[in-house]
Amino acid sequence: MVLVHGAFADGSSWSKVIPRLEAQGLHVVAVQLPLTSLAEDVAVTKRAIDNAEGPITLVGHSWGGTVITEAGTSDKVKALVYIAAFANDVGTNYQDLVKGYPDAPGGAAIVVDKAGFARLSDNGVAKDFAPDLPGPEQKIIAATQGPIRAAEFGEKTTAAAWSTKPSWFVVATNDRMIAPALEEAMAKKIKAHTTVLKSSHVAMLAHPAEVAKVIESAAKVK
Repeated sequence: MVLVHGAFADGSSWSKVIPRLEAQGLHVVAVQLPLTSLAEDVAVTKRAIDNAEGPITLVGHSWGGTVITEAGTSDKVKALVYIAAFANDVGTNYQDLVKGYPDAPGGAAIVVDKAGFARLSDNGVAKDFAPDLPGPEQKIIAATQGPIRAAEFGEKTTAAAWSTKPSWFVVATNDRMIAPALEEAMAKKIKAHTTVLKSSHVAMLAHPAEVAKVIESAAKVK
């Protein structure tokens, strides 16, 4: 089991899901993406896949969905799980995916520094990223978030692992970072087993039990 976090996050975003998965006898590895380029994020994920015992269920949240779409072509990967995540076609990037959908409110909370790395304002974390979490948890997310090189969102994928792997998708209907209508469209396009949750973008933190059940279902695929 390999878990891949998204932008503005790190591996601790899976902290509530990991104990539930391990309680079911699943071995879990949460990668720490550098968030410096798609190629480097994919390389880190592929290394985790190579080092893990197969078969592997590969899980991605948000930007992590783009990463697992590119990295999940290994024969060791038997299933993909998208948690409020991007599921790219070959040759597409973030801008291609969101075109034609309403702007996500959380986009206004993104701040890009002089080095070209993007992060969310503290208010953006509380209002848009994780509004259904308690204040203390929001503050931890804001403090531990991983800034992402903004140019990554323009980089295009070269593979679509979902085209040959069974997929699961959690749609977060209260998401303010990715338009819920886009999540629904992506889930339909990849023919995913879809679960709809009344959740913010961070469904794995707001609804860990439900998310863990989806991942467990994917892990049972032969």
